[in-house]
Amino acid sequence: MSKGRIVLGLVTILVGAAAVGIVAANPVHHTEIHTRSWSFEGFFGSFDRAQLQRGHVIYKDVCAGCHAMNLLAYRDLQDIGYTEDEVKAFAAEVQVQDGPDDTGEMFERPGRPSDHFKAPFPNEEAARAANNGAYPPDLSLIAKSRAGAGFLGHDGADYIYSLMAGYKEPPADVEVPEGMYYNEAFEGHQIAMPPPLSDGETSVDEQAQDIAAFLTWAAEGNLEERHRTGIKAVLFLVIFTLLAYTVKRRVWANVH
Repeated sequence: MSKGRIVLGLVTILVGAAAVGIVAANPVHHTEIHTRSWSFEGFFGSFDRAQLQRGHVIYKDVCAGCHAMNLLAYRDLQDIGYTEDEVKAFAAEVQVQDGPDDTGEMFERPGRPSDHFKAPFPNEEAARAANNGAYPPDLSLIAKSRAGAGFLGHDGADYIYSLMAGYKEPPADVEVPEGMYYNEAFEGHQIAMPPPLSDGETSVDEQAQDIAAFLTWAAEGNLEERHRTGIKAVLFLVIFTLLAYTVKRRVWANVH
């Protein structure tokens, strides 16, 4: 055996040993995404309005302090079963900047149904400063951005549910730095967001499902309309196929 091959063999052994040492020092823990049965999945799926309203309350009371939903307007909440007066009341709970007025000054006024959800921070820098450098993402499209190959993106809901319910005590071989939390559904398992949900009148599991459904509706507000359009298209194709087959039989009936 040549000296070159011997050296190459030794290098290969050393690199392999180093890789094993790295893996041993940094054990791999796979993310855990749990699947749930959602009312809106499947060809005939539709949103549960009561669940969406519960999810909205969770967002308003828990998530809105850090996470914006810039693409959603207060009037959109009528789509999940709230009355016009209830939507006006939700909007009026916040003060939004408007103007300029006749003197050229900006001013604050109560929110209106046409206003978009008020962001908790004026800019990204302020958001990071209030969250130890971490930037809370906008939740308007979070369900779509986290969706994989699942039908109509319902696996985005699975991810949100799993994340909200995924806070656990870290395994013995995992060290979590101060200010971070162990979450089995988060990539890398270390997340800066404290556990947002806690058991109360309903369990964390139920709350996680409710907020996941609400955020899916926010990202897929036209999902039910798409379902209806799809059903109509399939029915049209079925009827068209039957008519075409009937015409073909009549045209070729006397041809042998």
